[in-house]
Amino acid sequence: MTTTAKLLAFSIDCTDPKGLAEFYHRVTGFEIQYADDQYAAIGDGTVSIYFGHVPDRKPAAWPGPDKQFHLDFRVPDVERAVADYLELGAVKPDFQPGVTEEGTGWIVLQDPDGHLFCVCPQK
Repeated sequence: MTTTAKLLAFSIDCTDPKGLAEFYHRVTGFEIQYADDQYAAIGDGTVSIYFGHVPDRKPAAWPGPDKQFHLDFRVPDVERAVADYLELGAVKPDFQPGVTEEGTGWIVLQDPDGHLFCVCPQK
């Protein structure tokens, strides 16, 4: 039988750990657990997101094959959340695969360091 693992944290390489910790703290409500110029962490007591300084990191083009991950967040009001996150420094790329003729399923945004994340409606 394979050992079952429990997710502790998700680590993100970035150019500004403190800035991204603050951004995602505002998006998720997770507490800032630690923040300096090299490393930062936010969490809810169960799962954490870590941010590690990589000075020459370059964001992947979107759309494109170099994307390695993205985070998905559920919100009660997608349009309101998108407006809030844009105000915090996120960017809305032109390519939006979740927007169809039937309406908006989800919106793709880029955080201030260029990482993609999706803003998804409640079910």
